[in-house]
Amino acid sequence: LVCILTVLLMMEISIRVQAEGTPENLYARSAVLMDADTGRILFGKNDNEVMPMASTTKIMTLLVTLEHADLDEIVEVSERAASMPDVQLHIREGERYRLQDLCYSLMLESHNDTAVAVAEAVGGSVEMFCHMMNEKARELGCKDTWFITPNGLDAQETDEKGEIHTHSTTAKDLARILLYCIQESPKKEEFLKITRTQNHGFYDLENKRQIQCRNHNALLDMMDGALTGKTGFTGGAGYSYVGALEKNGKLFIIALLGCGWPPHKTWKWSDARSLLSYGMENYEKTDLYERCQKTEPLPVKVDGGICWGEQPQDHVLAREDLRSEEKHVYALVKKEEKQEKKVFLPKQLQAPVKEGQKIGRVCYYVEGELLREIPLYSDRQITKMTFWGTLEHIFGLWVHKC
Repeated sequence: LVCILTVLLMMEISIRVQAEGTPENLYARSAVLMDADTGRILFGKNDNEVMPMASTTKIMTLLVTLEHADLDEIVEVSERAASMPDVQLHIREGERYRLQDLCYSLMLESHNDTAVAVAEAVGGSVEMFCHMMNEKARELGCKDTWFITPNGLDAQETDEKGEIHTHSTTAKDLARILLYCIQESPKKEEFLKITRTQNHGFYDLENKRQIQCRNHNALLDMMDGALTGKTGFTGGAGYSYVGALEKNGKLFIIALLGCGWPPHKTWKWSDARSLLSYGMENYEKTDLYERCQKTEPLPVKVDGGICWGEQPQDHVLAREDLRSEEKHVYALVKKEEKQEKKVFLPKQLQAPVKEGQKIGRVCYYVEGELLREIPLYSDRQITKMTFWGTLEHIFGLWVHKC
């Protein structure tokens, strides 16, 4: 029976993905497939629509915790934390736990009481911790995200300006947050270690309670290369999911919001497989630096410089920073998508010009979207033609010859 249901699910996914070559018929009200190397949206469905996100919130809760706290810290449970509704660890006021253990409870079992205990320990209060979450969201460019709770429970608040905010995000913002968690954060290894763990057991510090946590991210077993992820559900948000998959050098991030309500708990897994299968089948990892013509040093005229000596003083050569080890510009690209490189340089510079001074840039695009910008620098110094500057230049030439 399980085999028959699996075959039927795969047939349904295949039909939906093949419709016009894209996964147009997703269950989710809002969805994103993102290239984790560039942040480019490869497929979006209402991806800028603001919606509640339930426990996918907890990826930000974990991120802020990892970046601001010592995981060996001891957390004492407050009355507020112990009063949170399901899903619960059923912690009790006065109990003490190691912060690291609570991080596993937070991410593997999605315990709401744990989230509040962690927030109070790291931020001093839930309100201050959510302020930290919102500051991080702004830092990442997530302008349509607003955190009110550390656990993702549906909530609404009015700020000091009288504006009403709902605990919410967009599929695009949610994918961007996970991209930072696994690619850019200085704590990315710790984040991946916790969220990829299948089982974690621990005790409270008095050894009165033994707790076992099991990872509920089914994608880790469903798809080869599944890297990390977080589920969520509330009555207001419906089922939601954010996750990542890495395979054959390709790294995808997906985000799903409003992906059905009970009894349709499995729709998010169907959508996840549809999006990721579409990405794997249609996009290839491409080095735009190698694919596009390489940038040779380009001359830029300089006016007002000393015009004699061993090196020409009427121009500089614009070149990429040869000290940079990372020149590759990787992106996931469809065969038919237009790849383009543009060089931006001034027609003329005015002396003085310093060696290593930034004077331009090379930009790489796919389908007109800027994916990477590489600075261009001056290869030499040009001294301005002044009386003292000229004397200094002549003296330098004389010393060099001697």
